[in-house]
Amino acid sequence: MGRMAGKVAVIFGVGPNNGGTIAHFMAREGAKIFACDLAPAQVEDTVRFLRAKGFEAEGTTCNASVEADVARVVAEAVAKFGHVDTLVNLAGRQIRHSILDMTVEDWKECTGTYLDAGMLTTKHVARAMVEQNRKGCLIHVLSTAAHFGQAGNSAYSAAKAGLMNFARAAAMDLAHLGIRVNTLTPFAMEHNVYSQGLFGSGVEAKPTRYSFTREDVLRIIPMGRYPRASDLAHCCVFLASDEAEFLTGIDVPCDGGTRAKYPSWRPGDFKNATMDEFKENLVVRRYGEAVDP
Repeated sequence: MGRMAGKVAVIFGVGPNNGGTIAHFMAREGAKIFACDLAPAQVEDTVRFLRAKGFEAEGTTCNASVEADVARVVAEAVAKFGHVDTLVNLAGRQIRHSILDMTVEDWKECTGTYLDAGMLTTKHVARAMVEQNRKGCLIHVLSTAAHFGQAGNSAYSAAKAGLMNFARAAAMDLAHLGIRVNTLTPFAMEHNVYSQGLFGSGVEAKPTRYSFTREDVLRIIPMGRYPRASDLAHCCVFLASDEAEFLTGIDVPCDGGTRAKYPSWRPGDFKNATMDEFKENLVVRRYGEAVDP
């Protein structure tokens, strides 16, 4: 404990799953949390949860793709806590379409929210660090879609791949200031199993040529289970801690070995990993803690 003692983390995109769990685990390590989300209920729930645990937390609504909103959030965080040391950016809106059906409006909405949010959160948090002569860590959460072409999801794939290379470039821009920029790549998160319907089998309600089942996904993960929000949170704590002070411009794959495996290998065929077996031991979690489903 105490790996983030004295640090202030601004988190864009909170709730009971990824962002909220990251906020919780950073707070457990001593960080003060400034939580932001487009949905007021997400902010209120996260701040309430953290305060009930005895942690220091504030929050506000924010559209991370609007510069005035991001500038206001960072200014409020500094005014409340005195400085900012850490950014975690999960903001953006995914829009799925076949390229044959993609509209320019949907393309711009998807790529714009992720890329604009990435640039604006980096810009304003880094400026706050520079103004106070502080070092820090900026973390952008990606997706496996940043590394592979996902059918039916071209805008999201383009946005996340762009965010990855933006983060690398920003890492080079800011390295001389002691400000580190890294990315984290999750894959097919466990909470999707229960948050999107425990017994549903398809990613989409109506099967299409782009559909895949949750069992399809489970059977390609070498470690035989879905990544949990707590897995992401542990990675974020490490990247934001002083233990990672010489790491910048890297991407951390939090995927149980999926990106590293030989493409045709299906581990579930040999480990008997099935959704039925997985559900037998499934624990529903909010903010990284077990709850009654």
